[in-house]
Amino acid sequence: MSDSPTLTVKEFDIGLRPQEKALQHGVHVLSTSELLALILRSGQPGMPITRITAELLANSSDSLHMLGRKSLNELRLIKGLGTVKCLQVAAIMELAKRYYSEDNTQHHSIIKQSSDIERHMRPIIGSLAQEEIWVITLSQANRIINKHRITRGSATASVFDLKRCLKLALLDEAQAIILCHNHPSGTLRPSPQDDAITRQLAQAARQMDLRLLDHVIMAHSGYYSYSDNGRLN
Repeated sequence: MSDSPTLTVKEFDIGLRPQEKALQHGVHVLSTSELLALILRSGQPGMPITRITAELLANSSDSLHMLGRKSLNELRLIKGLGTVKCLQVAAIMELAKRYYSEDNTQHHSIIKQSSDIERHMRPIIGSLAQEEIWVITLSQANRIINKHRITRGSATASVFDLKRCLKLALLDEAQAIILCHNHPSGTLRPSPQDDAITRQLAQAARQMDLRLLDHVIMAHSGYYSYSDNGRLN
């Protein structure tokens, strides 16, 4: 077994040191790979941390969204990433989600348009590898009361529980609701099942004097709003 020490960011050539670049010019000048290297700090003999993080991003299609979808087991497949560094990467992505979600909770609690829904729900379901259906309950002024996961499915589908959705709305004493789910495949095209769910919920909501404000489908490429496309009725 080799006794060679691990290579830290500090031991790199000056031109490759994210720490030096950040100190001289600010962290905003660092690439995503360099930001990860700055946090993870050390690589392995013959494999500096910048090379490991570059491979990590390449394996994630150079997308933080795709990186956030990786499980610990998938991260372990990256050469140079041990258990501790895999946990560090997972923690980085979780902090990013919580930061985004916290900002939305504190400053954007009233839903005025579909982009408000997207801002609230992307941190929750935007990076998931499986499909989930959520309902947002709202007050008369369209202020968010709560967000509930209704069902969790597979990478391709989930079963909608209409009764549970309505029950949660009633328990929250909501005046309006929004349905939201993700498409892990990346497509924004509503499926026939999505259309059927929307019709069922719209009809049931009307009978209970609830306003269905929207049904939003989330994917990494953007989102689709039934309301924006005039398809709620």
